[in-house]
Amino acid sequence: MPTRAKSSANYIIARRAVNGPLLRLDKVPSQAWAKLTSHRGFVTITGTLIAEIPGLFVPVRRFLTGQEGPTPLAFLNGLKCRECGREYPAEPLNVCDFCFGPLEVVYDYATISEVVSQDSIAAGPLSIWRYKDLLPAEGDDPVDIMAGYTPLIKARGLGKTLGLNNLYIKNDSVNPSFSFKDRVVSVAATKALEFGYETIACASTGNLACSVAAHCARAGVRAVVFIPSNLEKGKIIGAAIYNPVLVSVDGTYDQVNRLCSELADDYPWAFVNINMRPYYAEGSKTLGYEVAEQLDWRLPDHVVVPSASGAMFTKIWKGFNEMACLGLLDGVASSSFGVDQNTVHHPAVTTKMHMQQAEGCSPIAAAWNNNQAQVIPVRPDSIAKSLAIGNPADGIYAIKVIERSGGSAYAVPESDIVDGIKLLAETEGIFTETAGGVTVSGLKHLAESGAIKPDELTVVYITGNGLKTQEAVEQVVNPLSIKPSISSFEAIFEGAK
Repeated sequence: MPTRAKSSANYIIARRAVNGPLLRLDKVPSQAWAKLTSHRGFVTITGTLIAEIPGLFVPVRRFLTGQEGPTPLAFLNGLKCRECGREYPAEPLNVCDFCFGPLEVVYDYATISEVVSQDSIAAGPLSIWRYKDLLPAEGDDPVDIMAGYTPLIKARGLGKTLGLNNLYIKNDSVNPSFSFKDRVVSVAATKALEFGYETIACASTGNLACSVAAHCARAGVRAVVFIPSNLEKGKIIGAAIYNPVLVSVDGTYDQVNRLCSELADDYPWAFVNINMRPYYAEGSKTLGYEVAEQLDWRLPDHVVVPSASGAMFTKIWKGFNEMACLGLLDGVASSSFGVDQNTVHHPAVTTKMHMQQAEGCSPIAAAWNNNQAQVIPVRPDSIAKSLAIGNPADGIYAIKVIERSGGSAYAVPESDIVDGIKLLAETEGIFTETAGGVTVSGLKHLAESGAIKPDELTVVYITGNGLKTQEAVEQVVNPLSIKPSISSFEAIFEGAK
């Protein structure tokens, strides 16, 4: 129990465990006290010594004394409804109690702008956590399997084929669990442990299951992953190897997600893409940060992005605009942020955002191209199972990004997806999953239609590894069969020329 102390020092208690005791605290310098306590979501005690409290104790770094750098704790203001603007503390919440709109993380950008610089970022680890001050995590011990800081490659071969002279590939297929999901899961898992959860769960089309299982293995906590029963074998094995509780559901991803939403009300688990979704989604901003940094602190003219829920698409845009507004881009003056997080925009950000969906599951592209006010859910029927979300949670927000950026949305014909996989492999030596086939075929369409000019700086995002979806390209296996002799080889090789 807390006991009275003689000192009048100030203490801050940052979080409660889920249905449990107070977790984090530290003595705070008096000159920092007013600023720290101005943030939402903090319980404070003055003149009290906290003792005998179970849990992890993480120091609050002094950021007004000049002794140490800032902590992300000071930068996280809480959550805010993307529809009505109602504010909430930084807790495991994802839906507004008032209007049922989705919640999004909000930050103290004014303080961030005072302490974050190109140099401070460059001095960080070669992972997404080099941008920790722009992420909603507290302390200095994230669940990190070194996600992020993946290669940005000049695509000379693919560019030559498509007539694009300034084309780059952001290759996220080389992340630890072989997809971009490691970015979002690292943030969500870190946040889940801060909240005191001991089980981390998800609804997944495959890549997320692999990443959640891997991060839970790293953190030493239980993983429970729910997947549709028709998932590709490579993704099932990629998740099962980490020994999670693997639940195969006879239904579509949307049905799996609906089930998990119901379970989240009854089980004290951190569902990364449900009750942890506001924090989880923020990890995708690092795809924007890294591209800007790897392009020497400038932004591309176009980006081409695959999309399922629309969350990654919108967060890349948010990342670009945060970099600009914070003055982190060369030649771009910092600017104030709008109150509404959906409209954060710096006039210098002119990147056109091009969304690619598979024709068999393209509700966002359909809404955009048909000028629909709402995204109408569909039943997925696509070989690109990682993009098979028929009721995209961020669909309407993705449309707003397309409109604001002057971009586009395209439904790639199913018959073109494998061709896109092969084209990338044959020109750049990168084996991508079916989502990447969608992206490359969409890029080809943009180039052929003239939407992207030959010399415009373009980045195409490859988000997953082809070893996960081998079934889609089995037909490429057609070896030359010979006897173990030179004559046998020469006879068949001459005929194959």
